Amino acid sequence: MKLIKLAAGVVNTIPLDWNGNLQNILSCIEEARNQEVTLLCLPELSLSGYGCEDMFYAPYVAETALSQLQEIVPYTSDLAVSVGLPLMLNNKLYNASCFIVNRQIRGFALKKNLANNGIHYETRWFHAWSAGDRTNVKINGIDYPAGDLLFEVAGAKIGFEICEDAWIANRPGRELYARGVDIILNPSASHFSFFKSQTRERFVQDGSRSFGCVYVYTNLLGNEAGRAIYDGDAMIAQSGEMLASGTRFSYTDHYMVTATVDLEKGRLEQMQNRAVFSKTADALMVSVPFQWPEIRPARNQYVLEDWEAKGYQKEEEFARAVSLALFDYLRKSRSQGFVVSLSGGADSSACAALVYLMVELGIESIGIERFKQRLSYIEKIQQATSTKEIVHELLYCIWQGTENSSAETKFSATSLAEDLNARFYDVNINGLVETYKELIESGLDRKLSWDTDDIALQNIQARVRAPSAWLLTNIYNCLLLSTSNRSEASVGYATMDGDTAGSISPLAGIDKTFLRKWLLWLEEVGLGGTLQVKGLNAMNNLQPTAELRPADRKQTDEADLMPYEVLNAIETYGFRDKQPPKEVLKKLELDFEGIYTREELVAWTERFFRLWSRNQWKRERYAPSFHIDDRNLDPRTWLRFPILSGGFEKELAELREEANTPLGRRRIGFGN
Repeated sequence: MKLIKLAAGVVNTIPLDWNGNLQNILSCIEEARNQEVTLLCLPELSLSGYGCEDMFYAPYVAETALSQLQEIVPYTSDLAVSVGLPLMLNNKLYNASCFIVNRQIRGFALKKNLANNGIHYETRWFHAWSAGDRTNVKINGIDYPAGDLLFEVAGAKIGFEICEDAWIANRPGRELYARGVDIILNPSASHFSFFKSQTRERFVQDGSRSFGCVYVYTNLLGNEAGRAIYDGDAMIAQSGEMLASGTRFSYTDHYMVTATVDLEKGRLEQMQNRAVFSKTADALMVSVPFQWPEIRPARNQYVLEDWEAKGYQKEEEFARAVSLALFDYLRKSRSQGFVVSLSGGADSSACAALVYLMVELGIESIGIERFKQRLSYIEKIQQATSTKEIVHELLYCIWQGTENSSAETKFSATSLAEDLNARFYDVNINGLVETYKELIESGLDRKLSWDTDDIALQNIQARVRAPSAWLLTNIYNCLLLSTSNRSEASVGYATMDGDTAGSISPLAGIDKTFLRKWLLWLEEVGLGGTLQVKGLNAMNNLQPTAELRPADRKQTDEADLMPYEVLNAIETYGFRDKQPPKEVLKKLELDFEGIYTREELVAWTERFFRLWSRNQWKRERYAPSFHIDDRNLDPRTWLRFPILSGGFEKELAELREEANTPLGRRRIGFGN
């Protein structure tokens, strides 16, 4: 047997936080030493942070990363450690993993395939390295190999697939297999999205099986730079068997996943594997003098986390991902808490519930004392002894009613705030609304009415709520949570500087249909089947409505728009799948056969595409949102669309021709 104890190290980084990132890396190395690990893989760009954006262009960033790397080297006695950093070579920047063995840099593996889709723009800053190429990098007068490298450490061959390298069909692992690789390290910065962990698990497990090797995968953790969330997914597999995996969505700074492996097992697999992977280039073999310590066999145990084994994965992932993102946003911005303009509806109720879950899950993850320590700058929570005592100091809810607000929604808001133990402020803004109306009526020399000024009268109510919420936010030095969801964003069903006002927008990546189901699940089932929010009961029994028109007009969201399930389907087919309106209609007819008429589907399709086109400017102005799936509409990270466009006029004419309905042009919209 040839036994090695190795580990995937997970760290929570912040772009350009040189001291913090370095400390987390050193702490992870110390933990590896305490657990008698001899090979540690740390995530991609863990020294600088992955989300440095255009600061990667600044030469000092790569220079500082290299300087920080040299501070790590002395802490690697009797260890082999991989550390990610940006590396400048010949005035070109590369995404590199430095391999350090026993206090000596042994070389730099350079990323060959750059992520350049979705939220990733790696080709904007980095150059891809060509397979088979190698060069040298000079540090303090010493040349170190860099490029497509394979390291031989005391007889163990160790190669790299850096994040995107493993997601392509012709992955570098094929070349490594042809050279008898024993261990493949995959340092990653792979953003969270729903069910993505299953895809990662497949390519880790399949890679270990196909290449007859040990495969070590590690990832970043937390809300690193504001929008992307990293779940800290880490796993180790060998010869098609998953040996160990870590805890996702942890609130800690760093942790490790370890396994004890027998390299002879993989070598036997390679001897018995008759598959032929042709070599196209020869990587440089870097021989490293080292002595793996003698260790005893250990039992590796791979189990799903309890919450993953119980089903409801999407509901669980949404709660855990966004709650962790809120926690990191809170502490990294050094804010004192959150303000929610709590209307009693689904969106604002979800925001409040997520803050509560942030505290519950944080305490469950790291304990109440460590939770308070990570928020040590918030003095008001330091004497708290329970979740609800902390929530009381971190969550401020404000109800702002008008003459159009109902007793039912007010009860929904107050009962939820009471259940969560949030601070609650009851403010009547009807006088403010009337004051603004009178000012404008005086200037216009006429009365405003619902028959002639419907949208204006709705929007002034939503917009008047923003100053009070911002005032409360400033008083307590908090973050104001914007409450708009993705379904509203797609058609502009939101008042700019009203319900879109906020520092961050936790729901802008999720659709209203799922959100309503999630809130019902949170009340009745809850995270892990136990963590429920019973205060959502009143809200879950309400029909979604903006409550901006008088009660006798019986306003509802879906009457203003269309059924949310149809809206979401149009958005998916039209903008995720990039289909024109007439093709979208064909899909809708299949999905909603016997539920809605063809005429209704045609009308809703036209309405959606017209509203989408005229409201891109609103999506450009939304507060930063969290990325959670491939339906994201954020134009700064995912889906770009021109602010001014032809408005799908030709495509909608083709839709009408296809449907044989003379809809024609008409005014539809919700104002600003």
